[in-house]
Amino acid sequence: QNIRTAAPLRPPPRPAHTLAMESKFKPKDLAEFRKVFKSFDADSSGTIDRKEMSSALTKLKMYDYLGKLDEVMREVDLNHDGQISWDEFLTVMFGCKFGNRKSNFNKVYEKQKQTVVKVGKGATVHSFAVEEMLAFSEHINHCLKDDKDLAKWGLIPIPTDEKAMGLCTNVRDGLLLAKFINVAVPDTIDERALNRPKGKKTLSLFQVNENMNLVINSAKGIGIKVVNIGAGELIDGTAHPHLVLGLVWQLVKLQLLNSINLKSHPELVRLLEEGEDLEDLLRLPPEQLLLRWFNYHLKNAGSERRVHNFSGDVKDSECYTVLLHQIAPGRCDNKALGISDNKKRAAMVLNNAKKLDVEAFITPQDICKGNPRLNLAFTAAIFNQCPGLDPMEEEELEKIGLLDDDVGDSREERAFRMWMNSLGLEDFYINNLYEDCADGVNLLKVIDAVEPGIVYWKKVYKKPGNKFKKVANQNYAVVLGKQLKFSLVGIAGQDFVEKNKKLLLAFVWQLMRYHTLKYLAKVQQKHFGGKEVTDAMMVKWANGKVSAAGRSSRMRSLKDKNLNTCVFFLDLLYAIQPKVIDDQYVSEGKTEEDRLLNAKYAISVARKLGAVVFCLPEDLVEVQYKMILTFVASIMSCSSS
Repeated sequence: QNIRTAAPLRPPPRPAHTLAMESKFKPKDLAEFRKVFKSFDADSSGTIDRKEMSSALTKLKMYDYLGKLDEVMREVDLNHDGQISWDEFLTVMFGCKFGNRKSNFNKVYEKQKQTVVKVGKGATVHSFAVEEMLAFSEHINHCLKDDKDLAKWGLIPIPTDEKAMGLCTNVRDGLLLAKFINVAVPDTIDERALNRPKGKKTLSLFQVNENMNLVINSAKGIGIKVVNIGAGELIDGTAHPHLVLGLVWQLVKLQLLNSINLKSHPELVRLLEEGEDLEDLLRLPPEQLLLRWFNYHLKNAGSERRVHNFSGDVKDSECYTVLLHQIAPGRCDNKALGISDNKKRAAMVLNNAKKLDVEAFITPQDICKGNPRLNLAFTAAIFNQCPGLDPMEEEELEKIGLLDDDVGDSREERAFRMWMNSLGLEDFYINNLYEDCADGVNLLKVIDAVEPGIVYWKKVYKKPGNKFKKVANQNYAVVLGKQLKFSLVGIAGQDFVEKNKKLLLAFVWQLMRYHTLKYLAKVQQKHFGGKEVTDAMMVKWANGKVSAAGRSSRMRSLKDKNLNTCVFFLDLLYAIQPKVIDDQYVSEGKTEEDRLLNAKYAISVARKLGAVVFCLPEDLVEVQYKMILTFVASIMSCSSS
């Protein structure tokens, strides 16, 4: 018998329309698309089905509700057969990349890409932008250049060699991040609570973990998202560069955008357009205010150009040139408009920025590439140095209501906002509690996070375009609040739509309290037997702890005015872990200054132990009941017994 050897199987030829679509992309982009497509296609069938997309969304923490999966599938499954083919995938990516289209799937794609694209040679790890790592390193070097401690410990300056990954290495003990958090939001961390190297002796792993707890929980307390970021990932930063970069970017962004608001710059009112009122500006996040400011100056300069993003719209540097010349005509020329080479024009822009003492850590190449993060940071740096807006007279401020006592952040509103942002919800950020909760969608997301599954999303108008739909959403939120046994007498959905501050704060407080005590009952199940935790139970527990530790301070209730010295809180922290408190930093709290110092120390030590704290030192000194309750509950949550 003659036995023939079977010819090796060859893959079937790809259809002509697929080849035509592939030809529209550069080989580098196409290779990236293939990797990401295969990462979705878990069973290697050549298509992505609904189950695979659902699994991917869950792993990416983007599966907020069933409708999210439906939206993504509807967008990419162009022939509606329940499968996403390679051809359909490419068609949608082409629209995202070149069509300036708004896309839900593009957000999913970008997040999935971070999990599969290689960084140089070796094993597959997350992707990150080397240029951003270097730029943020330079920025931190500039901000902390005078810190003698960091220099002594060899953490500053951060090496800016691409291969060294200096930033990822230098965050390993938490000290650099702690110092930079205090640059982003001054006085967030009481540095007395940090574990520091003594002489040539390095910190132990336990001490490093404590520092990282302090860093991560302090970041949460100022509204930074730290989902999936733990002490281990930061200690081994070189293995998790994307997480280090993500955290540092949020801190840089917070630092640069912190003052871009009406409270810090009342003159931003000049950006109001015809038919708008103050509330229209208040609801804009800093990035949108920055774009509005950019376009205001472009318009006043007589330019027809407008900026809608910090990537493609600025990468030719023409708008930057016009902006700088408009806000500082005596120091910044517009000669770059006559230069055809984009890179040379970008270099001239940076030279003009230096004339205004703008600390720019962006390069001409970054501008030309349209790097959105670095261009946003550069634009914010220009604004912070030279807004170019006429100051407001007091009469003008009074006329538009910007001098009212309740305008801007109240401490309570801030605490609730930081708590909501810390929940790690996808596509969710509260910039202004009253404005961002007005249509009910964000409020319902928080309710669903606090009590998973309680929201029936088919009843919710996800894009409420009119007042009727907003009121319907808010009425549903009130109904759910009553299911959770909140006290809501006299509160209706319309109150939230109309931004009744007092009533919204009352509702959100009950949400935060419910969430806090629910978590406390869970982690302290052994002590409380799973029962609902009451104020009296918390007081009894705390007094028992302090007494057992041999300390003499006591609290009669969570409203006890004697708590204002904060000595009891420090004794409670000592009772949980004696070594965490250094008695040389604790005073009797006889003066206002001493009381505040005790409060700052107590908050940082609590965070060091693992507590998530959203109150401010002033809240403790003033014995604000709501903040005292959450503070004591957070300390209880990180107690081992």
